[in-house]
Amino acid sequence: MSKAALVNIEDYRKAAKRTLPRVLYDFAAGSALDGQTFKRNRSGFDDLWLRARSFASTSAPDVSVELGGHRIDLPVLIAPTGCSGLLWPRGEAEAAGAASRANTIMEVSAGSILSMEDIAAGGIGPKWLQIFLYRDRGLTKEFISRAKAAGYSGIVVTTDAPTHGRREQDYRNGFAIDQRLTLSTMLDAAIHYKWLLRMAAQPRFGMANFASRSDGDMNDMASYIASVLNPDITWDDFSWLRSQWDGFLVAKGILNPADAREAIARGVDAIQISNHGGRQLDSTLASIDSLPAVADAVEKRVPILLDGGINRGTSILKAIALGADACLIGRSHLWGMAVAGGEGVSAVLDILKTEIINAMTIGGWKSLAELDRNSITYTQDLRGVK
Repeated sequence: MSKAALVNIEDYRKAAKRTLPRVLYDFAAGSALDGQTFKRNRSGFDDLWLRARSFASTSAPDVSVELGGHRIDLPVLIAPTGCSGLLWPRGEAEAAGAASRANTIMEVSAGSILSMEDIAAGGIGPKWLQIFLYRDRGLTKEFISRAKAAGYSGIVVTTDAPTHGRREQDYRNGFAIDQRLTLSTMLDAAIHYKWLLRMAAQPRFGMANFASRSDGDMNDMASYIASVLNPDITWDDFSWLRSQWDGFLVAKGILNPADAREAIARGVDAIQISNHGGRQLDSTLASIDSLPAVADAVEKRVPILLDGGINRGTSILKAIALGADACLIGRSHLWGMAVAGGEGVSAVLDILKTEIINAMTIGGWKSLAELDRNSITYTQDLRGVK
């Protein structure tokens, strides 16, 4: 498919599926268990309808957002996605460059293939580092110190993933960072020869941020990372982290209004509604379904971010109308990366920005601030506004 034929995010997903070996596509596209939460993340937006206004349009709606002291040019950030450097050479740095060109923020995964320092050098735009509250507080402090030295202006703390979700397709594929060569994986790579040629010159893959904590063997590194995830973390641990970091702090993984209130009481600077794209706990609430109650609890005291199911500009407007300040894209930017590296990520961001501006122009909203719950109707009118 030519680049001219790639006109929306779904086009990029289909192109990425053709480009990537199956094991990698399944890793990026996969979800936990039966994928109910993954599916609802997307279908939840289909239950929402925008109430357009007549004779209120503008040819130049304001789509900029203020977040963490940065004025960004669109309400779309790049979500943290572990191991995305497997899809394209230096993929995370390529994504950082795309975010910089779009003047938006990238949340960098601690589980990236490249180091946080290497990614920071990939673009001059603002970046936030996503981390966990590790069992080893020394590791957490190390990451905070490195992030500050590398110029990261924010820390994003994952609050609800004390262990890995069960993604059954990865088990079937035998997926691992240091993928062992079998006849099926060799044939799969040979069929996807363009990916193979691009990646052939890359050094052996690993999670560079953890390199100092293992002896270099990938199995040892994977075991170490699993060992430092802490199922016993509490809000007191979060308060400790707040005391260690004086920059912008985001609590990621909030779905419950009570947790949103607790995070604010503990000094958070932003709430990120997230269920990890349906990759962790299946049957948990979809992000968009969680938004109204969380927004009511937050009462505009801090910004609200939302990820999960975003592949259209209109979905972003629906989320903003229900109380979000901006949204993040995970898989959507990975499809662009898999097809064309940083240029593909830029194309995906451009598509979403164009869709947002087009919808606001037609719908009669001059700025994102004009979107509110009066702009939304529910299919079943359970919470519709007359």
